[in-house]
Amino acid sequence: MNYSRLSLAVFTALVMTPQVLAADAERSEDKEQAIERITVTGDFRARGIEDLPASVSVLRADDLRQRNAEHLEQALAMAANVNLASGASRASFLQIRGVGERSQFADTVTPSVGILIDGINYSGMGSAATLFDIGRVEVFRGPQSTRFGADGMAGVLYLTSEAIPDYTEGLVELLWANYNTYGTGVAVGHRFSETFAGRASIYQYNSDGFIENIHLDRKDTQNHDELTVRLNGLWQPSDAWAVALTYHRFDIDNGYDAWSLDLNRQTLSDTPGSDTLDSHAGRVAATYAGADAYTLELSASVLTAKSEYSYDEDWAFEGIRPGWEYNSEDKYFRDRDQVELEARWLSAQPIQFLGQSTDWLFGLYWQDRQQDLLREYTYLNAPFTSRYDTQNQAAYGELSQQWTERLRATAGLRYERYENDYADSRGITAEPSTGAWGGRASLEYRLQPNQTVYASIARGFKSGGVNGEALGRVEDRNLEEFRDFLEERAVFEPEFLTSLETGYHAFFPEHSLRLHVNAFYSWRDDMQVNAYVERDAIFVTYRDNASSGRNYGMEASIEHVPSDRLRWFASLGLLRSKFDDLLLQDGTNLRGRNQAHAPEYQAHVGFEYLVLPNLEFRAEVDARDAFYYSNTHDERSESYQLMHMRLNYYWQQWEFSLFARNLLDEDFTTRGFYFGNDPRDEYTPKNYVQYGEPRRIGLNARFRF
Repeated sequence: MNYSRLSLAVFTALVMTPQVLAADAERSEDKEQAIERITVTGDFRARGIEDLPASVSVLRADDLRQRNAEHLEQALAMAANVNLASGASRASFLQIRGVGERSQFADTVTPSVGILIDGINYSGMGSAATLFDIGRVEVFRGPQSTRFGADGMAGVLYLTSEAIPDYTEGLVELLWANYNTYGTGVAVGHRFSETFAGRASIYQYNSDGFIENIHLDRKDTQNHDELTVRLNGLWQPSDAWAVALTYHRFDIDNGYDAWSLDLNRQTLSDTPGSDTLDSHAGRVAATYAGADAYTLELSASVLTAKSEYSYDEDWAFEGIRPGWEYNSEDKYFRDRDQVELEARWLSAQPIQFLGQSTDWLFGLYWQDRQQDLLREYTYLNAPFTSRYDTQNQAAYGELSQQWTERLRATAGLRYERYENDYADSRGITAEPSTGAWGGRASLEYRLQPNQTVYASIARGFKSGGVNGEALGRVEDRNLEEFRDFLEERAVFEPEFLTSLETGYHAFFPEHSLRLHVNAFYSWRDDMQVNAYVERDAIFVTYRDNASSGRNYGMEASIEHVPSDRLRWFASLGLLRSKFDDLLLQDGTNLRGRNQAHAPEYQAHVGFEYLVLPNLEFRAEVDARDAFYYSNTHDERSESYQLMHMRLNYYWQQWEFSLFARNLLDEDFTTRGFYFGNDPRDEYTPKNYVQYGEPRRIGLNARFRF
């Protein structure tokens, strides 16, 4: 595919669209608006999406519901240049524009893509991204370090619960689908007094999963058992103060048995694993608006979580081939305790600074995160334990000036200091600490009231860390040959990402049309990359710094409601990613190769059509190019296209739906490894993959009151 020509064609089509529509603008002035204006809330200030000098996608509650997405992994294909990796019961690891993690084992890592739910930092805990009663998912692409610090180097996913109503409202939802899948949820919002309103939701989801363990004669070893509770309140003790209260409870008790020696959905393991999360989190956010010059925002959040990630490492049963086989289990038990405090002052009205009308903000941030690990592994003489404590302190600020009636300039900067303290049961200790800065600067030029072109530069960062597992396991059997190589990688350095971006946003309410197009070019310095060494199916994973890399491409999206009965939408992401230098243990240099989990194109297109006043049909297609599974081998996924459909029938306060995801039952993969693990063929290396969701067909009933 000629990406240069395709990029030019898409850009030309999107830019010409408003000019064509403008020809009949006068005839459309009296037409009722059929498309809503989207407001982005995850940035410092709530703004219309067409006013942001950045690439942002907003997945609204209606689109999440129409896709019947129970978890974020089933919705992200609607956002361009966003990929995911499984290696667990859910796709917990995310990549934006080719940057992001694909797994986590013994060592603690700082995610490149952050996840926040109602303002609480769940970065690195993707299994918590369940979607019942979520009002929107905002996908911020590119460095977000001014706003989110080290957890936003490549981008951020910002999830927000449904808004708290001023009256009593609620819903009850029932779900049935194949693979013995059931879901039940209730959400209720109520105003208790003039000063307090709240919303509560609870959802239980169960499914046998998509794997058959033919050794144990079970179909539920990759099951889903997920309970989600959300409580949100808004208290207004006075005209000047507003206090938002949040509580989350996640009880995820999923199975993990995804890997097949026969390269299909049938497994042979005798000790299937688990992928669990037991977490509580709360947040208090107070806003003071009683001053003429500024608004003060104060927030504090606490999170505590326990998790188990375990699996049958040999993927087989004892006796599958006596004399050749090995038998082992690997279990990781984690405890995470996290506290975050933040104070932010924002101008309530512009001030004059250097002769220009200027909006300003300033903030302070503090985080303390403690993570304890207990690893029980068959080949360890004793359980491995580690403790990794991190403290982050940051100060940030931003100025935004209106240079002319149409031209606006914004500049922000954040300095963050982190101090890490690592110790484990093998006697390995390390205390890496340093500071890093990031920021963004942009120019916005308003062509018309709802049309903007922009250019920006942003710098993101993520902290370094310790390869504790790699250091300790050089003493394990068959690994002595890797000693020098791993000891040289005891500590990995911070990574920095700098991105240039330019784009065009437009919103035409008179034509019920919205479109966005942007192009970006990014440099990655001291890239943190996952790699591993392996001997006789015993793996040692480590994190290394490549010298640099480049990621560039574009994103485009369009939404149009040409009539009261029809809505159509599409998005496209194009991406190129290259290593400038990455040396593997065997001497291979990946210079010039594409980075892992970075498909060169992603597309999403669909429509909704009101067949009858109470009957609606929706169809959509996701497409994704092939991508490398890893930086340590050359195996790739296949490109694929997935079709989804939904038929909704509305009757009074009820909505009944028949839905199908992956209607044509296409096989696609979300993770891959290349090594030998089958004793029946004497451990001949081959590509083992984890499959994505097969065809899902189900019924959904929703009652609103």
